[in-house]
Amino acid sequence: MAAQLDEQDSNPALGNLIARQIAESSQQRLTFATYMDLALYHPQYGYYATNAAVIGAKGDFFTSPHLGADFGELLAEQFVQMWEIMQRPTPFTLVEMGAGQGLLAVDILRYLQHRHPTFVRALEYIIVERAAALIAEQQRQAMSLKDLDVQLRWSSLEALPSHSIVGCFFSNELVDALPVHQISLVSGQLQEIYVTATQGENNTPHFSEVTGELSTPQLAAYFERIGIALTAKSYPDCYRSEVNLAALDWLQTVAERLQRGYVLTIDYGYTSARYYSPTRSQGTLQCYYQHTHHSNPYIHIGKQDITAHVDFTALEQQGAVCGLKRVGFTQQSLFLMALGLGDRMAALSQSTASTVQDIQAALRQRDALHLLINPMGLGNFGVLVQAKGLTSSESVHSLKGLTVPAS
Repeated sequence: MAAQLDEQDSNPALGNLIARQIAESSQQRLTFATYMDLALYHPQYGYYATNAAVIGAKGDFFTSPHLGADFGELLAEQFVQMWEIMQRPTPFTLVEMGAGQGLLAVDILRYLQHRHPTFVRALEYIIVERAAALIAEQQRQAMSLKDLDVQLRWSSLEALPSHSIVGCFFSNELVDALPVHQISLVSGQLQEIYVTATQGENNTPHFSEVTGELSTPQLAAYFERIGIALTAKSYPDCYRSEVNLAALDWLQTVAERLQRGYVLTIDYGYTSARYYSPTRSQGTLQCYYQHTHHSNPYIHIGKQDITAHVDFTALEQQGAVCGLKRVGFTQQSLFLMALGLGDRMAALSQSTASTVQDIQAALRQRDALHLLINPMGLGNFGVLVQAKGLTSSESVHSLKGLTVPAS
């Protein structure tokens, strides 16, 4: 795969910066993980650092919170139950990692203030975000909460003291955007895919891929840990996929900061066996640009999102190594239904709305609720819950979102 940087649909400053880093590297190549990190997270030119990171109906993609407040309100009910299971500690800290535009935080906090004011008095809400542009938008959204008595602040994960958090770390569509290594089978051997650059027309860089030895033994160890033998005969030559080592480091940091409580991870992905199926021979890497998706990360540089599916088996195993106990794994559709989404649908069907405006609002909410549980989309997202430091009496309590909804 190769592409020449098009100044009309890419950020030329970012493309040239990446090309310089390639030229200055010892072997004139970067791992794909490094390339992806620069494309998404460079503090000045990266996708999430610029105005290109517009999310929602007018942007490149949308997430569950863009469909209305229901998603955040249902999550809020789960957080209240976690607090009650843990015997109502004060403070109970919610740490939202990768908060996007801040919509989810606003929905959660407004709902809690209205429905669970006692919980709000015990609550501290921390947003963890790398991108300055997104932090600015989150803070703008949070201005709507100035009439509420809520404790809201921003931090990096690293700035949180070890074993300091009693509460819940949670994320929605964060792990899929962490930089991934790309690997390939070449003549039956596991190799890594690197990014190189040459000078193209108009002095713009031309990016292409080469394969070489693994940049770190952690890549081979990853497959040994999850029990996947990529060099087995069932895998075709030129098979390629991704390895998210950054996700393992992220979860280790989260586990170190958590003294007692839960980790809730919502994202699209598979178990290892499905992720690395021999039939999925080109991996899961996807790029999103103006609500279209494709698989070429070397165009629209700095102006498109780049993602890969999450290996939930690897997250479970890494959690176990880091002291996180698996509480449960389910699909977003089942999780939200168990938290009361079905009741909301039933209430809408019995709506007594009479004005055109109210009827249209009810129809929009109904459509949004259906999208949240659509088995071909958001409803098929994975929901992984892990816990640390709970007492034996606390651990026996089932989380409402993990129970089987009544028929």
